[in-house]
Amino acid sequence: MEFIEKMNQRVKKLSIFDLQLIKWSSVFFALFIAKIIPEIMNVNIVWFLMLCILCILKPFYVAWIKNE
Repeated sequence: MEFIEKMNQRVKKLSIFDLQLIKWSSVFFALFIAKIIPEIMNVNIVWFLMLCILCILKPFYVAWIKNE
């Protein structure tokens, strides 16, 4: 649990701009991987949609549903 607490403290130091930079670097890294391994793009679009939904579930829950 100590590791997670340390990471939470580090994340709290980041601004919204820093978080956006992290997001865009992840997008560009994914594009880079898709470019060097073109077989990835042959995957059915439904898999990408399912992964997108899975990735957004927790942030959506924390932001809109969870009561503190």
